Amino acid sequence: MPVTAIIGAQWGDEGKGKIVDFLSEKADVVVRAAGGANAGHTIIIGKDKTVFHLIPSGIMREGTLNVMGNGMVIDPIVLIEELDKLEKKGITVGPERLAISRRAHVIMDYHKALDKADMIKDYERRVEHLSEKGVEIGTTGRGIGPCYADKASRTGIRMADFIDNTARLELLKKNLAVKNVLLKHFGQEEMTAEELDERCRGRAERLKPFVVDTGVLLEQQKGKNILIEGAQGTMLDIDHGTYPYVTSSNPTVGGDMIGVGISRIDKVVGIFKAYTTRVGGGPLPTELHGDEGEKLRQPGGEYGATTGRPRRCGWFDGVVARHTMRVNGYTEVMVTKLDVLDGFETIKVCTAYELDGERIEHFPSRAEDAMKCKPVYEELPGWKQDITGVRKLKHLPKAARNYISYLEKLIGAKISLISVGPSREQTIEK
Repeated sequence: MPVTAIIGAQWGDEGKGKIVDFLSEKADVVVRAAGGANAGHTIIIGKDKTVFHLIPSGIMREGTLNVMGNGMVIDPIVLIEELDKLEKKGITVGPERLAISRRAHVIMDYHKALDKADMIKDYERRVEHLSEKGVEIGTTGRGIGPCYADKASRTGIRMADFIDNTARLELLKKNLAVKNVLLKHFGQEEMTAEELDERCRGRAERLKPFVVDTGVLLEQQKGKNILIEGAQGTMLDIDHGTYPYVTSSNPTVGGDMIGVGISRIDKVVGIFKAYTTRVGGGPLPTELHGDEGEKLRQPGGEYGATTGRPRRCGWFDGVVARHTMRVNGYTEVMVTKLDVLDGFETIKVCTAYELDGERIEHFPSRAEDAMKCKPVYEELPGWKQDITGVRKLKHLPKAARNYISYLEKLIGAKISLISVGPSREQTIEK
């Protein structure tokens, strides 16, 4: 079974939802490997726009099997909302279209309460020594980190437990004995196992038909095309990203293999935006402030699909590109939002950093060092014309083609697809 992994090659928000939707035309199975409702994948078909936070983007393709892997942390409330939203669009989703891993962990109400409380406390702790850079990690407050923490400490509730009424209540009692101490400490309302269990009962019954051993299910898909849908981006990886300003999982190719439960990936496709963005705190060496940043943010619609927060915007970062290429080993690359650069006379690309007076060409391991990095730029001519209607590479302006060629050399991988707008049709296959 040929397996292709779609990897966010920057700080997330690279346009993976559109790319997965586009590629899923040739996929039989679309799988998500990690993360939770902190992701936001936007699909635009004609004038219809759909945002998914949990369900794989392949659900918009009839006949595609969509799998939520063991590496995910799943909020039952959000998942049911997405199922209801699809129903309203006339898309009926049954177990033949959606499968949820029995091993995936479940986000409970106390995870979200603790996440929001801890976000505030964390900011207060860090602001003292990093105030001039802005230090809030930028958690979405959706319980992702606390749920992964429970997974690591072996106290989590998995889908197999969640749909079992007896097991769920017992685990809630054990967990709340500790969680209530934390909730009280952070000034949050304490919870009782019985009340929370009652709220969970209906959610569990709704999701139970979808919960299976997805490892076995995927093994049965021999000969079929499998597409692993990335969530977040490599620079938010808990090991290889800008720690601690990261997510709580591994949205990299290694994390995909663990989060799906497979031993081989045949193609690794890195998704890059034609410039750089990130949401939340932490380093962004090429960040543009004020009017310069708005020149990217406004035409790019750079607001978080999950939180609505304005994304921080900057020029394309070649140091980041080399870093994520080393981590993931892209076999090919796809570039999105090239059209956002239509209005620029000159386009800058970062090729190195200056740190404490020295030139470096690798991304620092410490966030504090990365925050001090000054980008070293090369300038390329812009094309100053609308490319949203272009469908073939040869019809792109010469300056746009040169920019794509420049990025290919900088990243070290062939660019196979270019997006020049949000819809399926606004795509150039190279």
